[in-house]
Amino acid sequence: MTDIIEIDHLTYRPPSLPPDAPDILHDISLTIDEGAFVAIIGENGSGKTSLIKQINGLILPTEGHVNVSGLDTRDAADRSRLHGLVGMVFQDPVDQIVASTVEEDVAFGLENANLPYREIQARVREQLEAAELTDEAHRPPHLLSGGQIQRLALAGVLARQPKVILFDEPTSMLDPRSRSEFLQRIIALNQQGITILYVTHHMEETVHADQIVVLQGGQIALQGSPPEIYCHNDKLHEIGVEKPEAVDLADHMRQLGWEIPPRTLTSNQLLQALPIYEGDKIGHEHIKPEAKSHLDIQIEDVHYAYLAGTLLEKQALRGASVNIPEGQIHGFAGTNGSGKSTLLQHINGILRPSHGYIKVADLRLEDQTTPLREIIKKVGLVFQNPETQFFEVFVGDEIAYGPKQFQMKDIRERVRQAMMLVGLDFETYKDRRLETLSGGEKRKVALASTLVLEQDILLFDEPTAGMDPNARAALLKLFQKLNKQGKTVVIASHRLEELALVSHQLSIMAKGKVEMSDSSPLVLSDMVAINNSGLQAPLAVRVGLKLIEQGWPFCAADIITKDQLLQSIRGVIS
Repeated sequence: MTDIIEIDHLTYRPPSLPPDAPDILHDISLTIDEGAFVAIIGENGSGKTSLIKQINGLILPTEGHVNVSGLDTRDAADRSRLHGLVGMVFQDPVDQIVASTVEEDVAFGLENANLPYREIQARVREQLEAAELTDEAHRPPHLLSGGQIQRLALAGVLARQPKVILFDEPTSMLDPRSRSEFLQRIIALNQQGITILYVTHHMEETVHADQIVVLQGGQIALQGSPPEIYCHNDKLHEIGVEKPEAVDLADHMRQLGWEIPPRTLTSNQLLQALPIYEGDKIGHEHIKPEAKSHLDIQIEDVHYAYLAGTLLEKQALRGASVNIPEGQIHGFAGTNGSGKSTLLQHINGILRPSHGYIKVADLRLEDQTTPLREIIKKVGLVFQNPETQFFEVFVGDEIAYGPKQFQMKDIRERVRQAMMLVGLDFETYKDRRLETLSGGEKRKVALASTLVLEQDILLFDEPTAGMDPNARAALLKLFQKLNKQGKTVVIASHRLEELALVSHQLSIMAKGKVEMSDSSPLVLSDMVAINNSGLQAPLAVRVGLKLIEQGWPFCAADIITKDQLLQSIRGVIS
């Protein structure tokens, strides 16, 4: 096959980088075949985003060369031609939405390329149909759901008919159904001959790639096909990269003596390989944990609409009701647009309901006279997009901003402690400019900026989006640590496998209402409720239920995590 991308001894070091900091990218050489699907993985800060931005000339090499289809990114004339050849979908697609309506946004790049009007109209119509956005053509983009915005960003790229498309964690903010649909669209584009470079922290998505490039500290640590990469157990652990869930679970099952095919990469392949139980059945009953009586958060029949009373009114909450006990970890799950983020913003008083009752601790939040400052003293919120809550230029100043507003003492030490909690070294990061951070690092800053205020109730909106596996695991442990200190923790997330690890109670949201709320084991083992909500149960739950179908004497509510599944299997076969 013909090479379409050639990277020769690429080193990148931005001028804003401190002198003692290592290069963002260092001496990378890589060739990519035309029509290939290449997944790029690695820890936060390993250089993934910087690498793909080199390919479309958004940033330029400090040393070395990047050539795409014969065009040198360091040549200004070549770069202008490169923009029509290489498209990019950003981690947060809102960053590339520039027009006031959906239709105008798809046409924007074509108009800049001075294409004939009829050609522009034809391409826009074609891409809106492909993205299922024809009915939204005249709506403002900010009123779209997360999945729709992602499809809009891709439609704008595809309208220019690129040969190469770069994706920077495009599914990190999407629910499982939207993520699967978007990934299938990417696979279809690749099958049509478009070269795909795909940055992701969702390891299960990488199994569809022809090749995986693993970055560590700005250098290539591993490169090969998915089976070749995921056989490097020790090396992957050292790099800080996890295997896809199905691959990892298959490995553990082989260690237990089960015959699982060697190239089992996907959840469907694993489910098909599970054995039928042939022993004596010994069942047991699941004991439901007792609920705590004292409620920290009470929400009853809450309604809210964005742009209420206008032609663009959008109903976000339609009678949401839920009770959250004091000192628990409570999860909210639901598809994009289900109302999770809106509900969290009601709990910390940013939004006030048009109808309904909200009591948080001893404060009535539906009462417009309840001061927001008093609410913020008790309730902290980390937004889905961390950049939206930044006020300062440097990391240390940003984390110190809140304590300064509340005139807290010992601010420097508070900042140091908060940074340590989220895994940011104080001396390394305190003077870093926020724009030099990776997406995962920015999220850690946002977390630290909330934790430094030491509020009793902490709300997190998609907190692990954009984080590498080690950072996600560390954050989940932090939630448990905060909870043991007496904090009430509320997490909105698409990742049910993470909520299974930490939450005591779980609420499923759909169309602005809480459809189900109970202990996490009982909710997660209810496949009907989960499927109806458009979510996907954790792989451990699906495997456990499949084994129960095949005669294994398990209780579904006792298997919501990988460790519980393996423990249940050992208990039967030992």
